[in-house]
Amino acid sequence: MWTSTAHVTEWDETDSQGSPAVFAHGIFTWGTDPEYGFAAQRPLARTHRLLLLDRRGYGLSPDIPPGRRSDFDADADDLVEVMQQAAAQAPRAAAGRVHLVGHANGGLAAMLAAARRPDLVRSLTLIQPSAFRAAAGHPAVDRMLARVETAAATPPDLTPHQFLHASTEGIGLPVPEPTPDRLRAVATSMHERPVWEADPPLEPLATAPFPTLVVCGTWEDAPELYRSYVGEPIMAACASLAETLGADLLRVPGYYPHTQQPDAVNAALRKLWE
Repeated sequence: MWTSTAHVTEWDETDSQGSPAVFAHGIFTWGTDPEYGFAAQRPLARTHRLLLLDRRGYGLSPDIPPGRRSDFDADADDLVEVMQQAAAQAPRAAAGRVHLVGHANGGLAAMLAAARRPDLVRSLTLIQPSAFRAAAGHPAVDRMLARVETAAATPPDLTPHQFLHASTEGIGLPVPEPTPDRLRAVATSMHERPVWEADPPLEPLATAPFPTLVVCGTWEDAPELYRSYVGEPIMAACASLAETLGADLLRVPGYYPHTQQPDAVNAALRKLWE
């Protein structure tokens, strides 16, 4: 376990009187990133104290130590630490708990953190979480798991710039500007512990006392390869999670719900939080 503390960006227009909400991002990004992160959720800071975690190796958080890699269990540890601090500082009306939001790999980490410390969670929102094992048995998910488990390892001489192009342009997506921050995030993502190694903690979340919301895109406008390889397994996993956890399922157009449909996602978050 790493001893250094991950970076957290705070957005708060409530003078610390709003209930805290902790966010965990996905791959290729960081907390405040407008491309894939949570920049479009900043208006929620008018009524809540937003705490955006940069996972290890992303954004302003420390580099991954030599010989290690970004890891969903370590991310969950960081989230619990942030949740504990935020809950301790929360106004009395928040009852010492936090709203927890996770996207993609950050959604998996949020599930782990919420299952470890349900007493710290006021609500849980999962935006297309990378919890594919939760839907094992669905044809689209099983095809994806078989594909990734038999895929060749990333060539050691592949650069982050090349990986970024292959992961976006190669499946019909626009290529984001390869800034130093983006390339650092890509380099971390290239060596992240595979999410299909995780067994999502379904039973403790299904019986937890807090409400859960699952947010998923409809993917009809996504490039064909991206929709087939990624979108279909994600939609299956989201539907399975919502049913298993007894969660509400929000479907919005597109394939990056919180960046492409921020008004709809922010409205759903406000409703859940209030």
